[in-house]
Amino acid sequence: MITANLNPERVFYYFEQISNIPRGSGNEKAVSDYCLSVASGLGLYSYRDEKNNVVIRKPASKGYENAPGVIIQGHLDMVCEKDKKTEHDFLTEGIRLIVDGDWLRADGTTLGADDGIAVAIGLALLEDNSLEHPELECLFTTDEEVGMGGAQHFDASVLHGERLINIDSEDEGVFVVSCCGGAKAAIRIPAQWEAVPEGLVPVNIKIRGLLGGHSGSDIHLQRANANKLMARIMRQTAKLFFYRLVSINGGLMDNAITREADAVIMIAPEDIEELEDLCAQLESVFNTEYSASEDRIYVVAERSEQKYVKVLDEDCAGRIIYALNLIPYGVQRVSLEINGLVESSNNIGIVKTNDEYIELVSAVRSSLATVKYDILERLSIIAELVNGQLIIKSQYPGWQYKPDSPLRNICVQAYKEMFGQEPRIEAIHAGLECGLLSSKVPGLDIISIGPEMHDVHTPMERISISSVERTWNFVRFVLSKLK
Repeated sequence: MITANLNPERVFYYFEQISNIPRGSGNEKAVSDYCLSVASGLGLYSYRDEKNNVVIRKPASKGYENAPGVIIQGHLDMVCEKDKKTEHDFLTEGIRLIVDGDWLRADGTTLGADDGIAVAIGLALLEDNSLEHPELECLFTTDEEVGMGGAQHFDASVLHGERLINIDSEDEGVFVVSCCGGAKAAIRIPAQWEAVPEGLVPVNIKIRGLLGGHSGSDIHLQRANANKLMARIMRQTAKLFFYRLVSINGGLMDNAITREADAVIMIAPEDIEELEDLCAQLESVFNTEYSASEDRIYVVAERSEQKYVKVLDEDCAGRIIYALNLIPYGVQRVSLEINGLVESSNNIGIVKTNDEYIELVSAVRSSLATVKYDILERLSIIAELVNGQLIIKSQYPGWQYKPDSPLRNICVQAYKEMFGQEPRIEAIHAGLECGLLSSKVPGLDIISIGPEMHDVHTPMERISISSVERTWNFVRFVLSKLK
């Protein structure tokens, strides 16, 4: 095993086991089966619903029988992102793990520590017979990364616990107590095709090198979005050349800042050199604009040998480029009440061309429901202007701060005892399942924690090994105090 010498041994054992199981959003049946098999092997009660959400229950240890139960919660699915050069099938292949000093990362793909580490910690807690704890329930949900579908459909009446520790945060020593709500919204523009005009040849335009990141927790870093850069390239190209658009594609997840984008256009052979010069000029412009937030942006135009028989007609292509340029990206508002907190944002995470339509998918986030709806209304107006349709694929509520939280108070005191310092209490712009679960269980006392993770939702994702050990010890310590 790659993680055989890492501590805590059983946490990393379970993490490697689930890393071997393909578990992209919508493909969680196998990892759900694995969790049930662990429960069966431990002789514990387990429950699974039709969405593959899993609950595993462990009776309270001696002396804790009368204490209110506690829920350890995380999600089974992961974001499936990879470098263009990486050969990896997320439907059939597990994650290839690499130990790099104090960091655990993957080989050219996302790691899935978001949120596989919660599942690994939960399973390790269930088998730990030395643990002092109230009745313990592990709730592992599905489809979190594409709209929190598992939590949306979960029947929370099966839960016994009154306190919930969500392990889906990414900064050690930070206790998250509130998060924004959001929505997944897609503008669909019907595709209108015609034959390729004579005398034109195909050219691939590629954007590479962007850092990307989480569209919630990293949106304030003002990193470039490859879909928005491609929109600018297409608009500027149209001002200089006659070209026809074959396809435009970028991004795999709406909640990941798009790192790479591709467009295929048909252009006159004599214009290729000038197009290459334009791309070089725009590459320089982009690197100047994003010099403080990106390492290096690459824009490449290269002749293609691929044969194409159809192109999008001029009207359809124009409407696509108009929409992509008009869709807002990045921070829309910052909080005037909490210093440094992004209040509202939008991320155009996916652009996808197929035979029937071109789809532009955004992740809308806001701490204020009215502002979320305002951004959705703007997207609706853009859809109307380009003869498209706005489809709201999912929505989830925010998680409101609870002034009186006994669980938070216990966690703060435990942290001070263990580490000799105060933890940070924060609200975040990313979405967590805490809002949905609190709406299903009135009075549920919730806190969100997690070990140190960087660059989640990107192939650079990594998790600190020593931080996992500290987080494991902290969770065990907190459980011992929940009498």
